[in-house]
Formats: sequence, C-alpha cells, structure tokens
Amino acid sequence: MAANTSKTARASVKAGQGKGTAGLSVLGEFKYLIPLNGGKHVYLRNLTTGKTLHLATGSEAFTEALKGLAAAGHGEKLKAEIEGLAAKLPEQGWDTTLKNLEEAGVFSAEAVAA
Repeated sequence: MAANTSKTARASVKAGQGKGTAGLSVLGEFKYLIPLNGGKHVYLRNLTTGKTLHLATGSEAFTEALKGLAAAGHGEKLKAEIEGLAAKLPEQGWDTTLKNLEEAGVFSAEAVAA
C-alpha cells in the first residue's frame, strides 16, 4: 500500500514524525485574526500560548493580547495582517482599529522590546 503514495507524501509524513522535535511547524500561511461580527470582534490565534481568544476589537484585552504577541516578535506580521483586512474589508473599520493600536503603542519599538 505504501508504494501507492508519492515520495513527496511519504517525506512529508516522515518529516512530521520527527523524533524529539520541539517548537511549532506551520505549513502555509498562518492567520492570527479571524474577523467576526463585521469587524467588531475577532478570534485571535496566539502562537505563544497555543490558545485562540475571542475578543472585541475595541477592548483593552485585545490591545494587550496584541502587545504580547508583538513583544514575542509577531508585531510586523500582525500589522501587515490588519493592513490587509483594512484593504480587503474597508466597511469593517480595520483602518480605525489599526490607528487605535498604533496610538496605543502596540507596534512601537518600546512595546516590542518590553
């Protein structure tokens, strides 16, 4: 039966079964934000904790969660993702959300260094 699977598929399975490998292996594009309720809420995937949070985009909890991710080195990707949402879904107010996050210092050098 194994002969019917491709070399690429077998190599992929073998790589996924690595012995003693630690850390996170992500295939493809990883999205941190899943917009909900017209951009008023979001599911936030947190790579550092492995949890997905349900947050209001205007809440302090959302800002603090993003600050934590930015401090862990994910700030640039988060900002790019929010900019993409602002371009793709302008009616949901992601440009305002981005502006508020920037004013709160989420993506600033001080927040990332903290």
